[in-house]
Amino acid sequence: MRDLCPSDAPPRPVPAAARPILVVLHQEHSTPGRVGRLLRAMGHPLDVRRPRFGDPLPGTMADHAGAVIFGGPMSANDPEPWIKAEIDWTAVPLREGAPLLGLCLGAQMIARQLGQRVAPHADGHVEVGYYPIFPTPAGDALVGQPFPRWVYHWHGEGFSLPAGAEALAEGTDFACQAFRYGRAAVGLQFHPEVTYAMMSRWIVLGHEKACAKNARPVHQHRPDWFLHDAPVARWAETFLRAWADGALPEPRARPAGPGPSCPIPDDAAPRVSAA
Repeated sequence: MRDLCPSDAPPRPVPAAARPILVVLHQEHSTPGRVGRLLRAMGHPLDVRRPRFGDPLPGTMADHAGAVIFGGPMSANDPEPWIKAEIDWTAVPLREGAPLLGLCLGAQMIARQLGQRVAPHADGHVEVGYYPIFPTPAGDALVGQPFPRWVYHWHGEGFSLPAGAEALAEGTDFACQAFRYGRAAVGLQFHPEVTYAMMSRWIVLGHEKACAKNARPVHQHRPDWFLHDAPVARWAETFLRAWADGALPEPRARPAGPGPSCPIPDDAAPRVSAA
């Protein structure tokens, strides 16, 4: 059994302003969107890697201020070797106590590393578009900025809260919407990085997913962005600054040591997953 508890790792040095953030993308033309823009504005260069296309991931986080794993149309259950390798790699920042942020597929990969099963909704529901979520007291207290109440989703799989993790926000169709493991690892089932241009591209290129069961009508996505994006943007900037500086508050409890990554099920099928 692997023990990835960051509290057992030696203290990491205070990250220098110029230390890069490792950005893990999963499609040839994907971008880090708002998250990348904010991190660059904070003085962090972006070290962009695409493991799906052969880019290696570092054996230690010593040269990076943190890592962000973004989404993609694939599933954390897909049998491709690079997906398993990427899930296994999340043990590196978890073990070292380095800032780690997973967005949608990235959060699902972290959940799998922590022993959770990732699976589609029992009734075939997806979350594509804006949906309400319900922050916990820990979520609202995380960075002194209210946790967003309406967020943009593009997924058809979810997971339960990993053992030893702290719930930050919950949902209705997919219960675990945000969690923290230890002080520095955060998983978000939604997409705070999405810009208006990104959203417009997704609903055109992924139109069939936007029409799946429980998806928000396509014509609502753009008006909903104007209604709900401002609180997400305010929270994202405050959160990313604290996260990249290693300044998130101590969690309420020490995380339990997780077991090995979940095995990929034999009946894994293509999913409507992270965009």
